Amino acid sequence: MTDIINSLASGPTQLRDLRPDAKANAQKSFEALLEPASPGGFTQTERYAVAAYVAGLHAQPRAAEFYSDLLGDDAAPTLVDAVTEAIRAGQAHGPYGQFREPDLRERSEPGPQVSHAGLGLGERLTAAFDVAHLLVFHPRDSRPGVIRHLELAGWTADEIVSLTQLISFLCFQLRVIQGLDALAGATPSKTQGTPTLPELAWPDAPEPDIARPRAFVNHALGWKPWVEPVEKSELTEAQVNAMIQPRRVDMPYFRLLARDPDALRARTLTDLDIFYNTDGGLGRAERELAATVTSMANGCVYCASVHAGRAEEESGRSEDITRLIDAGQHSDLGSEQWNALRDVALQLTATPPRMGGEDVDKLSSAGLDAASVIDAVNCVAFFSWANRLMLVLGEPELPRRFQ
Repeated sequence: MTDIINSLASGPTQLRDLRPDAKANAQKSFEALLEPASPGGFTQTERYAVAAYVAGLHAQPRAAEFYSDLLGDDAAPTLVDAVTEAIRAGQAHGPYGQFREPDLRERSEPGPQVSHAGLGLGERLTAAFDVAHLLVFHPRDSRPGVIRHLELAGWTADEIVSLTQLISFLCFQLRVIQGLDALAGATPSKTQGTPTLPELAWPDAPEPDIARPRAFVNHALGWKPWVEPVEKSELTEAQVNAMIQPRRVDMPYFRLLARDPDALRARTLTDLDIFYNTDGGLGRAERELAATVTSMANGCVYCASVHAGRAEEESGRSEDITRLIDAGQHSDLGSEQWNALRDVALQLTATPPRMGGEDVDKLSSAGLDAASVIDAVNCVAFFSWANRLMLVLGEPELPRRFQ
């Protein structure tokens, strides 16, 4: 099968060969989430419709055309027209949203929460598009009511995991394409406007009784799911194998993602190659820095806190990491290279992504070669995937020793 990212990018796709497992498993993620052998209740048509919508919101013409064509080959013209109208009416700029953490509320950037009712999408796709718009533009507005919204529209737990994986994976895929295009000197597409869709009120849902962090930290956190994970005793061999690392069977997050084991396995192998393959390219500390900045911009307190701690361990630069956590993702990080990585991470984290040729020049001027640039792109893109899953499927919890 043709490699989708390579076929949609205009830049130096051969750089992806430096991380062969990430390249191969990004493709396997596409196959698992867009064209699985057994799509189940989350139908092929629904998957293509969600993908066409997400790609359209990212303002990447080639990718938008590709996913629209997939949908057009499979669906009735009335659905294609409804998706096209949803894209037109859903344009926005992100990431925005409200922090629930008390000490971060002043950093909130309120914005619209939109409903796709009345577009002729049907109940299930209407709810899916509501959640897709949230995840694309304002994932930190996720609350338990978002999951309840899907449940009320008939989405099962397995389908919710596959749906949120699909949306989040596309946010990764489209940013890798953007980064490759930037390496070829491309200028990002410019979009304007705010959504013209009606406001949405998410349904009420119970909140877990947990100790929540008040702000970003630089130590490990727990995580409480809003969708029931697979019980450890009920995991199948395929689900256990999908986790790659045996210790993950004790982690609710991975037992939850195991509801779609093929997607989990491909995602895990992509992650490990991007962050732990140290054959050339970007240093480990800088990869963790990119993950931290991306996570702070998206509002993922869990990911930002965990990876800030890892960036500090790898670099020894505790003063710079503390400043980042305390003052925010725009703070001075103490060196030209770290500041350049920060700036480019923020450009690529934006929706639509804003990374272009000038950003590659900034990284080059700071001493990064092309292999390091593609590593940075992969790191930001991957956490554009990871943050969205963490935010929409659950929330961070303070371990007892930090309460």
